[in-house]
Formats: sequence, C-alpha cells, structure tokens
Amino acid sequence: MTHYDAPAIEKKWQRRWEDQGCFTADQPASNQPANNQPDSKPKYYVLEMFPYPSGRIHMGHVRNYTLGDVVARFRRAQGFNVLHPMGWDAFGLPAENAAMERGIHPGKWTVENIAAMRTQLKSMGLSYDWDRELATCTPDYYQHEQRMFLKFLEAGLAYRKESWVNWDPVENTVLANEQVVDGRGWRSGAPVERRLLSQWFLRITKYADDLLAAIDGLDRWPDRVRLMQHNWIGKSEGARVNFRITDGDSGAYAGRDIEVFTTRPDTLYGASFIAIAANHPLARDIATHDQGAADFAAECATLGTSEAAVETADKKGYDTGLRVAHPVIDGATLPVHIANFVLMDYGTGAIFGCPAHDQRDLDFATAYGLPVLPVVLPEDADAADFAITNTAYTGPGKLINSGPWNGLDVEAGKQAAFKTLSDTGSGAAETTFRLRDWGVSRQRYWGCPIPIIHCDACGAVPVPDDQLPVQLPEDVDFTQPGNPLANHPSWKHVDCPTCGAKATREQDTFDTFFESSWYFLRYCDPKHPNGFSAEAAHYWMPVDQYIGGVEHAVLHLLYSRFFTRALSEVGYLNLDEPFAGLMTQGMVCHQTFQDQDGKWLFPTDVERDGDDWVMRSDKSAITAGRIEKMSKSKRNVVDPEIIIDTYGADTARLFMLSDSPPERDLEWTESGVEGASRFLKKIWRLATDDSIAAPDATMPDNADPKSLDLVKTVHKTILAISKDIEEFRFNRAVAQLHTLSNAISNLTPDCAGSPEARRMAIENLTKLIAPLTPHIAEEMWHMLGHDSMLADTAWPVADPALAADDEVEIGVQVNGKLRATITLPRDCPNDVAEAKALASEAVSRYLEGKTPKRVIVVPNRIINVVA
Repeated sequence: MTHYDAPAIEKKWQRRWEDQGCFTADQPASNQPANNQPDSKPKYYVLEMFPYPSGRIHMGHVRNYTLGDVVARFRRAQGFNVLHPMGWDAFGLPAENAAMERGIHPGKWTVENIAAMRTQLKSMGLSYDWDRELATCTPDYYQHEQRMFLKFLEAGLAYRKESWVNWDPVENTVLANEQVVDGRGWRSGAPVERRLLSQWFLRITKYADDLLAAIDGLDRWPDRVRLMQHNWIGKSEGARVNFRITDGDSGAYAGRDIEVFTTRPDTLYGASFIAIAANHPLARDIATHDQGAADFAAECATLGTSEAAVETADKKGYDTGLRVAHPVIDGATLPVHIANFVLMDYGTGAIFGCPAHDQRDLDFATAYGLPVLPVVLPEDADAADFAITNTAYTGPGKLINSGPWNGLDVEAGKQAAFKTLSDTGSGAAETTFRLRDWGVSRQRYWGCPIPIIHCDACGAVPVPDDQLPVQLPEDVDFTQPGNPLANHPSWKHVDCPTCGAKATREQDTFDTFFESSWYFLRYCDPKHPNGFSAEAAHYWMPVDQYIGGVEHAVLHLLYSRFFTRALSEVGYLNLDEPFAGLMTQGMVCHQTFQDQDGKWLFPTDVERDGDDWVMRSDKSAITAGRIEKMSKSKRNVVDPEIIIDTYGADTARLFMLSDSPPERDLEWTESGVEGASRFLKKIWRLATDDSIAAPDATMPDNADPKSLDLVKTVHKTILAISKDIEEFRFNRAVAQLHTLSNAISNLTPDCAGSPEARRMAIENLTKLIAPLTPHIAEEMWHMLGHDSMLADTAWPVADPALAADDEVEIGVQVNGKLRATITLPRDCPNDVAEAKALASEAVSRYLEGKTPKRVIVVPNRIINVVA
C-alpha cells in the first residue's frame, strides 16, 4: 500500500489486535505482589475514569482515553504485564430522565448507549482488555456492592439516621443541591422544601484522620488535587462551647445549653449574638408555639440545603426572645436568633456571632443593629481609634477588649480560651472535621437497590444473602410523580426474613458514587463470585496510573479512598490507597459562535471569510465569541466520529497529544488537526522510501559523519521520548518525533551509510510513535518488512554513549557566583577545563589580575574558581 488510507488501515489493525488478543492482561495465579514474582513480568495497572454511557463519546473522552492508551502501550512495550480495562458507570439520573421524556426504559436506553459508545471507542484503537468490560447497572455487578453494604452495616460502617433534604412537593422526590435553582425544583419549578427523612449513611468520618494524614504520601498526585482533598476533609482545632439559656418569654427553656463549635474561641469577648439553624431542635420546638418562628423556618426551607446557596443569600434572622449567658463574661447575656445562614448539617447547627472578625456575622449584625466590638487589633493599628465599619478584620494581631487575654496574639488567645472554658466547665478544646458521613440514599429508580427490609416489629432487617441480588423491577411507571419504586404495586411488599410478618423493601437506591468507589477492584478479577479475589487485588492494586478530570478531584477520589479502607476492615482485601499515581487532564475547548439573533451555532455552521466569520449557508455575519470548554448548550462541539471518518483516529489522537501539556486546556482547531494529518503523511512517505537499506543491513565502516549523526540523533530521541512519556510531557514527545523525522528527511541517500542509517532511524521512529498513533505505526512496521506485531515488540533501548553529546556547556563560578558559561569536550581532562575557564574574558575580569588560590573542576558539570 503506497497511499495512506487511514480508515482502511485503522479497521485492519483493530481487527488484528482483537483477533490475536494483543491487549489481554495475564491474570496471575500467585498471591504474591507483582514485583515479587521473579519469573513473571512486573505488573502495571493503568486506568482512565470510566464514562457514563450518554450515547456518544465527545472530545473530552478522546483526550482522556488517548492519554491512558499512550501510557498502557508504552508500559506494555517496556515489558510490563499491563491491565488496561474499560467499563460503564451506568446508573444515574439521565437514564431516568430519558425514560420520562422519551418513553423508553432506562435499562434499554443504557444498553443501547453502551453498544454505540463501545463501537466508537473501538474505532479509536484503544488497547483495552475488553474481556474485563463491566457495566454497573447489571445485577452481576451490583449484587457485590449490596453484600459490601451489608458487611459495612454489620461492622458499624453503615447506619441510618434522619437527615434534612431538598424536597420537591410536586415531583414528590428529593433533589440534589444542584437541582435547586433559585429555591425551586429544576424541573417542576415548585418551591423547594426542607424535609427530614431517614437516610442511609456510610461512616467515612471514622477514617478522617487517616485519610488526611495519607495525603502526604500521595506524591504522584497533582498538588492542587491533594490540597482539594485536604481542604474537603478540613481538620479544625477549636473549642466546643456551651451557652446556657437564662430566660425567655415563658422561661420554658431556661437551663438548657446551646452547643457551639468554634475555631476562634479567642474572639469570645467579641460575641454579640447566638444564631441557630431553622431546623435546629430548639428552633423547631419554638416554631410549635411561635407563628413568627414557624413562618421564618418555612422561608428558610426554600433555600435548600446547599452551603453555597445559603452563603450567597441575604442574611436574615428571627429573634427568639431567648438569651444565653456569656461563657467568659460574668453577668453578660447574648440574644438568640434563628438565622438563614446556619445549616444544621454543618457543625452543631449553632454559631456565636463575632461581627468584628467575620464578614457574615458583620452583615447580620449590621442588618439587625447588634453590637460590633473588635477584639483583635492589627499590628499597625491604634486601639484608641480602631473600629470596624463595612469590612470585618480577619487577620492576625493582638487581643483587645478581652479582659485577661488582652495583649495575647491569636494563637496564645486560643490557648487561654481553652483553659478558661475548661476551668469554668463551659467548654473544652476539640478537634473536628469539615468532612461529613456520606449519605448514600437516593430516591430514584435507576440505581442499585439498598438491600434492607423494613419490618414494624424487627426494624431494618438485612436481606438474606441467598436472596441477593435485590433486582430492580422492570415494569415501572414513570408517568407518576415520585419514586417509581415507592409507587410499584408489588415489588416493595415482602415478608420479614426474621419474623415472617408483612414488611416492605427499602425503596431508596444507592448514590451512584457507590458504584464508582470500587469498580477498579472488580476489573482485577471480573468473573469472581465475590466481586474480586483478594489474591487478584493483591497482585494488581494499587492502580499505578489513574487518569481523569479534575472535576472528580474531591468526592470520587475521596470515596474510593474510603472504600478501600472500609473493604479492608471487613475482610475483602488489605489496602489503603487505591491510586498510586493520578493525572488530571485539562478540558478540550473551542471557539463559540452566535448568529445575529444570539443563537448558538455549531462550528460546522460557520466558515472563514477573510478575517471574519460568516454563516456557511448564506454568508451572513455572525459573532465569534470566546474560546470555552466544549458544551452542547453552546454548540461549540466537534463530533469525534466525523473527525475519525475524515482524518482517521491516529490524527485525532496525535492532535490531542501535540498541542499542549495534558494537564492544561486544549483548544481544538481545524488547522491543528490538519497539521497532525500532514505529519502522519510525512512519516508514511518515509516508510515507503525504496532507497533505504534492507532490514538486516548494518552500517558500513566508511559511513559518512552525517549518517553517524543521524544514528546519534535516534539514540538521543529514544532517551528523550521515553522520559517525556514517563513524565506525561506528550507534547514534547511529539516535538521530538518532528525533530527526528526532519533529521531523517535531511540525510541524502548518496551519503555513505545513509540507507542503513535511515532504515535504523525509520524503524525506531515507528516504534516510538506506536503508543501515540498505533495504527499507522503497525502498518509502517509491516511495510518495513516485519511479520511480527508492533504491539508485541519491545520498546527501543538507547545506547547511553551514542546518546551523549560530544560537548557540554558548564558554568564557571568565581567566589561562589556564576560569572561565565563555557563549552568543553565531554570528559575532557581537568587541566584543559581549568585552562579554558581561566582564559574566559568574564572570569579574567572578575579575577582582576589576581592568581586564583584554587580551581575546583567537577567534570561535565561546573568549575569553581576561588580567588
């Protein structure tokens, strides 16, 4: 084949890879760790975050999976036993929405989407072990997580409690915070209510200290992701303070304590009010006999349970008429308000307000005429005239207006507060975490059923093991409001396994993060009857390289880290951290376009007209907007299938790798894609050159220096590209390939040794580009006369002597300061290096005619002149 026919070549090699099982991982029989098995290959587990089966892959998928595929092919060529699986995060709300909107069952919709996306992914030439494919919506998968949950329940890692949720009264369902828009349900438009429902939780807080401490050991994770994990866990050193109610309208609450956790006990002298959540037990009690409190609580309920929504809302409150004793000022009392900015799920559901040093508290105090007393004085301020106006002071300083604590800095003030609270019995130092236990109940149909049966006599009873899996009913009605499982006429009705009485199934399903928190373990042994074997997990885990979007940097990764610890506790495996290495790729972006009416346009709708953009159909003027993340809503998307059909998968892969470092955003441009296509055609022509030597040719003794230089360039390129792939600098690897291809093209056939040098260079170029653009590489390898599969061929190894430069640049220091840079032959004698350094004009100038006391030569690195 002399013409580069990308579609034909790619289909050909995809078939051959599949027929020969090139990417099937070898499953170990031993239970020894991978690297302790001298008779086998070392293992390497590379995994990209698995996709939701929406029906079509997008460019974000293409980038993510190409990055992982490069790593997998590179490690396989290096001799590793590579596990590179693919599956589907197949439960979730979109399938349920599709059922309501299109009248199609979520299961059918999901299975059809998986089939379509599997075909699309295979067209990219990804080196997946498809024998390990899984879909989380199948009973074969979710039966295992039902057993895991029951093990967690038995170990005290799962429990049920009442929790406040966003409730849509029209849809009769719970809404996620993201589904509450301006206080209304995203679909019904009805005002959202807060409701107290019984929910299932996993006790992730048990591992809070360990999850936090272990972050320091994740040295192959991006710093920003480690910081996000650290902040989400949010360890806080503070104090738990009791504010005792002194009186009220009826005196009914006198003597009861309101408990507050604070990280700033040093500011207690500046307290001017207590604020409690609208659903705090005290507030709920007051609302039973105070209509004003009840009305205010109802107003607060429309905000939902989102911390972000509460923070951005206007600060409002209701004065309960109650007062509490100040814990550190004898005889002083503070008013108690119900406030819309305090959430019951955070801390104790109560705070003390110190308006001078917290902006939220200041906004509230200003609105309700409450005192603002500064108690921390900035270092450069005068206590006599320091005052707080519109902005709270949150910086360091010395304490003022704080009785015996005056003059202490903030940290010393905290220690003094801890002692005072302990001595008076009104509080104590305490460590707490921002992290909350994981609520896993969802009032949805398309999820894993929670394996619990509710009996009036026996309570919550685990489903017996021989009745697992609890499967979803197929005959569900999505036309009625609410949870289809709750509305089903028969599925929920069962007998209690303990006493035989009439009972009902749990009608909530698991949060879909449940499935994605252990799927990487299922890949280790996907046919095992217990979900996975401890031996297989022992061999394959942890994942050596995990790749995915930074949007999953907190919850998915944190829940997965929790799951491995919890599964270890209940006997499934012995592992703490699931992911040894993590790479978070940037987004794929494209310019946006709008017509004269402001309607968003697809890139295929527009074209260039000189320096302007116009409609392709009628040449009318349009507005070219910002370059933004590809999104369906703004139509700045490019269909990968069209690109693959037009240019080939290798071109799409190469562009994704060449344009920017993988952790940064990438702008999709037609010119960039065309550039990638031109480069592939260029290297194709190199492989079709009939002037290169035969496969078994060796370099002649009289080879021209130019031919030898090409051989040296090849060895340098092998070293450079190997290092670039190791360090995820794929764009630099592509640049190295361009440099090598240019060097091959520039060596004329008439130089002695040129045919042999070019043959050697082209063969190595083919090996080096194989992880990036595997189809064209396989075809070139075949065209170069090889019968073996390139996918099974070892990675090239550079000769360090040939890869080394003949000359080196080294710095010359005079009395410890860099004064010159000189070029020397590599490994030259020290006296030669010393002579050249001293002969340097810059060095002579700084010596000022003095004879050096000493010259220290570190070969090939640096020269130190001591004057």
